[in-house]
Amino acid sequence: MTDHKAPDYELEATLAFETTEQYRALFEDTRLQIVDLLLERAATIKELSETLGIPKGTIGHHVAVLEGAGLIRVVRTKKVRAIEAKYYGRTARTYLLAGKPDDVDMAPDNFLTQAASAYGKAVTLESGVGPMSTLRHARIPDSRAEEWTERLTELVGDFTAEERGGHTTYGLLVAFYPTDRPHLPDVAGA
Repeated sequence: MTDHKAPDYELEATLAFETTEQYRALFEDTRLQIVDLLLERAATIKELSETLGIPKGTIGHHVAVLEGAGLIRVVRTKKVRAIEAKYYGRTARTYLLAGKPDDVDMAPDNFLTQAASAYGKAVTLESGVGPMSTLRHARIPDSRAEEWTERLTELVGDFTAEERGGHTTYGLLVAFYPTDRPHLPDVAGA
């Protein structure tokens, strides 16, 4: 299989969610899998169906919901026998989720729950590269926290822009958040 830059179609860098419809469209397990797969390359409903092991009619419904919300679009077509196959791609590499509407049922730990499950299974993979994780805390000024957010966002962008190849799909989970963790008082004169 030839390596290729992901994805194989043009898309915007970011899309800021503006509607309740966009949140509702994205936060369903099958649709999350679809938009994730479309970061690799454009795909047809048939390819998505075969990859996910879900009937084409069900995938077609989910694709229509995502397309209606402006999260994916037809990026090209190809004549296959007498039928025109539609290849779908995302409208943006990154979806910016800010100001989630109150009427959208989205678990705040949705990504973390999915990542924890995948991480738990990772030890059984025979890819030759083991999983790595760490949790650290640091008391830093807000201005530095903003810089860290920018650096981590850039790192995630670099990861998703990697050349595609190999036989294993790797996951990268990045979380940066304020805590109510107690800290020792500063030492005077230090």
